[in-house]
Amino acid sequence: MSSPVGKGKAAEASKPSKTMDGEAPTQPVRIITSAQAQVVRHLHPVLLLSLFLLAFKALVADPVSTMSSSIPIVVAIQSAYAITCLPAAGSQTAKPPKKLRPGEKKKAVSEITGPNIAITTLVALILSAIATLALHAVLVLFGAPFLTHVSHTFLCSTHLAVLGLFPLFYTRGVSNKDWLEILSARAPLDEAFGGLVGAGIGAWLGAVPIPLDWDREWQKWPVTILCGIYAGYLIGKLLGGTVFFGNRLC
Repeated sequence: MSSPVGKGKAAEASKPSKTMDGEAPTQPVRIITSAQAQVVRHLHPVLLLSLFLLAFKALVADPVSTMSSSIPIVVAIQSAYAITCLPAAGSQTAKPPKKLRPGEKKKAVSEITGPNIAITTLVALILSAIATLALHAVLVLFGAPFLTHVSHTFLCSTHLAVLGLFPLFYTRGVSNKDWLEILSARAPLDEAFGGLVGAGIGAWLGAVPIPLDWDREWQKWPVTILCGIYAGYLIGKLLGGTVFFGNRLC
Protein backbone atom coordinates (compact mmCIF):
# COMPACT_ATOMS: atom_id res chain seq x y z
CA MET A 1 0.00 0.00 0.00
CA SER A 2 1.23 3.52 -0.76
CA SER A 3 1.71 5.80 2.18
CA PRO A 4 -0.20 9.09 2.62
CA VAL A 5 3.14 10.89 2.46
CA GLY A 6 3.87 9.41 -0.97
CA LYS A 7 0.42 10.40 -2.24
CA GLY A 8 0.93 13.92 -0.96
CA LYS A 9 4.26 14.29 -2.73
CA ALA A 10 2.81 12.97 -5.98
CA ALA A 11 -0.09 15.42 -5.80
CA GLU A 12 2.26 18.29 -5.07
CA ALA A 13 4.50 17.36 -8.00
CA SER A 14 1.53 17.33 -10.36
CA LYS A 15 0.71 20.97 -9.60
CA PRO A 16 2.22 23.68 -11.87
CA SER A 17 5.33 25.27 -10.47
CA LYS A 18 4.99 28.80 -9.15
CA THR A 19 7.20 31.83 -9.34
CA MET A 20 8.88 33.53 -6.39
CA ASP A 21 5.83 35.73 -5.74
CA GLY A 22 3.54 32.69 -5.60
CA GLU A 23 1.93 33.17 -9.05
CA ALA A 24 1.85 30.44 -11.66
CA PRO A 25 4.31 31.06 -14.53
CA THR A 26 3.04 32.30 -17.88
CA GLN A 27 1.90 29.49 -20.14
CA PRO A 28 2.54 29.31 -23.92
CA VAL A 29 -0.36 30.15 -26.20
CA ARG A 30 -1.59 27.19 -28.21
CA ILE A 31 -2.97 27.51 -31.72
CA ILE A 32 -6.71 26.92 -32.10
CA THR A 33 -7.22 23.31 -33.15
CA SER A 34 -9.99 23.83 -35.71
CA ALA A 35 -9.41 22.74 -39.31
CA GLN A 36 -9.83 26.32 -40.53
CA ALA A 37 -7.19 27.55 -38.09
CA GLN A 38 -4.71 24.92 -39.24
CA VAL A 39 -5.19 25.90 -42.90
CA VAL A 40 -4.68 29.60 -42.16
CA ARG A 41 -1.72 28.79 -39.92
CA HIS A 42 0.15 27.18 -42.82
CA LEU A 43 -1.08 29.69 -45.41
CA HIS A 44 -0.02 32.69 -43.31
CA PRO A 45 3.79 32.48 -43.85
CA VAL A 46 3.27 31.78 -47.56
CA LEU A 47 1.26 34.98 -47.95
CA LEU A 48 3.79 37.11 -46.06
CA LEU A 49 6.75 35.66 -47.94
CA SER A 50 5.03 36.06 -51.30
CA LEU A 51 4.11 39.66 -50.54
CA PHE A 52 7.68 40.51 -49.56
CA LEU A 53 9.25 38.84 -52.60
CA LEU A 54 6.83 40.53 -55.00
CA ALA A 55 7.53 43.93 -53.44
CA PHE A 56 11.29 43.54 -53.09
CA LYS A 57 12.30 45.35 -56.29
CA ALA A 58 9.97 48.23 -55.48
CA LEU A 59 11.33 48.26 -51.93
CA VAL A 60 14.87 48.73 -53.19
CA ALA A 61 13.82 51.44 -55.64
CA ASP A 62 11.55 53.38 -53.26
CA PRO A 63 11.58 52.09 -49.65
CA VAL A 64 9.22 54.69 -48.14
CA SER A 65 6.45 54.33 -50.72
CA THR A 66 6.66 50.53 -50.77
CA MET A 67 6.68 50.12 -46.98
CA SER A 68 3.77 52.52 -46.50
CA SER A 69 1.62 50.98 -49.24
CA SER A 70 2.20 47.42 -47.99
CA ILE A 71 1.29 48.12 -44.35
CA PRO A 72 -2.51 47.77 -44.87
CA ILE A 73 -1.96 44.40 -46.57
CA VAL A 74 0.30 43.17 -43.76
CA VAL A 75 -2.23 44.38 -41.17
CA ALA A 76 -5.00 42.47 -42.96
CA ILE A 77 -2.91 39.27 -43.13
CA GLN A 78 -1.89 39.52 -39.48
CA SER A 79 -5.44 40.26 -38.34
CA ALA A 80 -6.88 37.31 -40.26
CA TYR A 81 -4.17 35.05 -38.82
CA ALA A 82 -4.75 36.23 -35.24
CA ILE A 83 -8.55 36.06 -35.39
CA THR A 84 -8.56 32.60 -36.99
CA CYS A 85 -5.62 30.91 -35.27
CA LEU A 86 -4.94 32.58 -31.92
CA PRO A 87 -7.08 32.72 -28.78
CA ALA A 88 -7.93 36.31 -27.90
CA ALA A 89 -6.69 37.77 -24.63
CA GLY A 90 -8.98 36.65 -21.81
CA SER A 91 -10.49 33.72 -23.71
CA GLN A 92 -8.42 31.16 -21.78
CA THR A 93 -9.83 32.39 -18.46
CA ALA A 94 -13.37 33.07 -19.67
CA LYS A 95 -16.09 30.93 -18.11
CA PRO A 96 -17.95 28.63 -20.51
CA PRO A 97 -21.68 29.27 -20.83
CA LYS A 98 -23.81 27.32 -18.37
CA LYS A 99 -26.37 24.78 -19.56
CA LEU A 100 -29.90 26.06 -19.35
CA ARG A 101 -32.17 24.46 -16.82
CA PRO A 102 -35.74 23.51 -17.73
CA GLY A 103 -37.73 26.76 -17.95
CA GLU A 104 -34.65 28.99 -17.70
CA LYS A 105 -34.37 31.78 -20.27
CA LYS A 106 -31.25 32.29 -22.36
CA LYS A 107 -29.09 35.18 -21.16
CA ALA A 108 -28.53 38.23 -23.29
CA VAL A 109 -25.40 38.40 -25.39
CA SER A 110 -23.99 41.16 -23.16
CA GLU A 111 -24.11 38.81 -20.18
CA ILE A 112 -22.06 36.08 -21.87
CA THR A 113 -18.51 36.06 -20.60
CA GLY A 114 -15.59 36.12 -23.01
CA PRO A 115 -13.60 38.63 -25.07
CA ASN A 116 -15.01 40.59 -27.98
CA ILE A 117 -12.87 39.63 -30.99
CA ALA A 118 -13.42 42.91 -32.85
CA ILE A 119 -12.51 45.06 -29.84
CA THR A 120 -9.52 42.85 -28.99
CA THR A 121 -8.21 43.17 -32.55
CA LEU A 122 -8.72 46.94 -32.61
CA VAL A 123 -7.03 47.42 -29.24
CA ALA A 124 -4.11 45.22 -30.31
CA LEU A 125 -3.66 47.32 -33.46
CA ILE A 126 -3.78 50.57 -31.47
CA LEU A 127 -1.22 49.27 -28.97
CA SER A 128 1.00 48.14 -31.84
CA ALA A 129 0.81 51.62 -33.37
CA ILE A 130 1.79 53.18 -30.04
CA ALA A 131 4.64 50.69 -29.63
CA THR A 132 5.97 51.76 -33.04
CA LEU A 133 7.35 54.91 -31.40
CA ALA A 134 9.27 52.85 -28.85
CA LEU A 135 10.62 50.56 -31.56
CA HIS A 136 11.70 53.60 -33.56
CA ALA A 137 13.71 54.79 -30.55
CA VAL A 138 15.24 51.32 -30.14
CA LEU A 139 16.35 51.23 -33.78
CA VAL A 140 17.97 54.66 -33.37
CA LEU A 141 19.78 53.47 -30.25
CA PHE A 142 21.08 50.50 -32.23
CA GLY A 143 22.49 52.71 -34.98
CA ALA A 144 19.64 53.86 -37.21
CA PRO A 145 20.00 57.40 -38.64
CA PHE A 146 18.73 59.93 -36.12
CA LEU A 147 18.29 63.15 -38.09
CA THR A 148 17.92 61.65 -41.56
CA HIS A 149 15.79 58.81 -43.00
CA VAL A 150 13.21 59.37 -40.25
CA SER A 151 10.31 58.11 -42.37
CA HIS A 152 12.37 55.06 -43.41
CA THR A 153 13.05 54.12 -39.79
CA PHE A 154 9.49 54.82 -38.64
CA LEU A 155 7.92 52.66 -41.36
CA CYS A 156 10.41 49.88 -40.66
CA SER A 157 9.40 50.07 -36.98
CA THR A 158 5.75 49.87 -38.02
CA HIS A 159 6.33 46.63 -39.91
CA LEU A 160 8.20 45.24 -36.91
CA ALA A 161 5.33 46.19 -34.58
CA VAL A 162 2.63 44.66 -36.80
CA LEU A 163 4.58 41.43 -37.26
CA GLY A 164 6.16 40.94 -33.85
CA LEU A 165 3.97 42.78 -31.33
CA PHE A 166 0.43 42.63 -32.69
CA PRO A 167 -0.02 38.85 -32.11
CA LEU A 168 1.27 39.28 -28.54
CA PHE A 169 -1.09 42.16 -27.79
CA TYR A 170 -3.92 40.07 -29.26
CA THR A 171 -3.19 37.01 -27.11
CA ARG A 172 -1.70 38.57 -23.95
CA GLY A 173 -3.57 41.86 -23.76
CA VAL A 174 -1.98 44.22 -21.26
CA SER A 175 -1.27 41.72 -18.50
CA ASN A 176 1.59 43.12 -16.39
CA LYS A 177 2.87 39.66 -15.47
CA ASP A 178 2.89 38.42 -19.06
CA TRP A 179 4.64 41.49 -20.43
CA LEU A 180 7.24 41.53 -17.66
CA GLU A 181 8.17 37.99 -18.70
CA ILE A 182 8.13 38.92 -22.40
CA LEU A 183 10.32 42.00 -21.96
CA SER A 184 12.73 40.11 -19.72
CA ALA A 185 12.87 37.19 -22.23
CA ARG A 186 11.51 34.77 -19.61
CA ALA A 187 8.19 34.03 -21.34
CA PRO A 188 7.67 30.57 -22.85
CA LEU A 189 8.13 30.32 -26.60
CA ASP A 190 5.08 29.95 -28.81
CA GLU A 191 4.22 31.23 -32.29
CA ALA A 192 3.58 34.79 -31.09
CA PHE A 193 6.62 35.23 -28.83
CA GLY A 194 8.85 33.19 -31.13
CA GLY A 195 7.92 35.52 -33.97
CA LEU A 196 8.94 38.57 -31.92
CA VAL A 197 12.25 37.01 -30.91
CA GLY A 198 12.97 35.99 -34.50
CA ALA A 199 12.07 39.42 -35.86
CA GLY A 200 14.33 41.12 -33.33
CA ILE A 201 17.28 38.86 -34.10
CA GLY A 202 16.59 39.20 -37.83
CA ALA A 203 16.61 43.00 -37.62
CA TRP A 204 19.94 42.89 -35.79
CA LEU A 205 21.50 40.52 -38.32
CA GLY A 206 20.00 42.51 -41.17
CA ALA A 207 22.27 45.43 -40.30
CA VAL A 208 25.41 43.39 -41.07
CA PRO A 209 25.51 43.95 -44.88
CA ILE A 210 24.89 47.72 -44.71
CA PRO A 211 28.47 48.90 -43.99
CA LEU A 212 30.11 46.39 -46.34
CA ASP A 213 31.80 47.91 -49.38
CA TRP A 214 29.76 46.06 -52.00
CA ASP A 215 28.07 49.14 -53.54
CA ARG A 216 24.76 47.36 -54.00
CA GLU A 217 21.49 49.27 -54.20
CA TRP A 218 19.78 46.89 -51.75
CA GLN A 219 22.32 47.79 -49.03
CA LYS A 220 20.68 51.15 -48.40
CA TRP A 221 18.70 51.76 -45.21
CA PRO A 222 16.49 49.95 -44.24
CA VAL A 223 16.12 47.28 -46.94
CA THR A 224 18.31 44.63 -45.29
CA ILE A 225 16.77 45.39 -41.88
CA LEU A 226 13.30 44.72 -43.25
CA CYS A 227 14.55 41.54 -44.95
CA GLY A 228 15.88 40.34 -41.59
CA ILE A 229 12.63 41.24 -39.82
CA TYR A 230 10.46 39.23 -42.19
CA ALA A 231 12.83 36.26 -42.42
CA GLY A 232 13.42 36.22 -38.68
CA TYR A 233 9.71 36.52 -37.90
CA LEU A 234 8.75 33.59 -40.10
CA ILE A 235 11.58 31.38 -38.78
CA GLY A 236 10.96 32.34 -35.15
CA LYS A 237 7.21 31.78 -35.52
CA LEU A 238 7.81 28.33 -37.01
CA LEU A 239 10.36 27.21 -34.40
CA GLY A 240 8.48 28.78 -31.50
CA GLY A 241 5.30 26.96 -32.45
CA THR A 242 6.94 23.57 -32.99
CA VAL A 243 10.47 22.61 -31.95
CA PHE A 244 10.90 25.05 -29.06
CA PHE A 245 7.26 25.35 -28.01
CA GLY A 246 7.02 25.94 -24.25
CA ASN A 247 10.77 26.39 -23.78
CA ARG A 248 12.12 29.52 -22.13
CA LEU A 249 15.10 31.56 -23.27
CA CYS A 250 16.27 32.02 -19.68
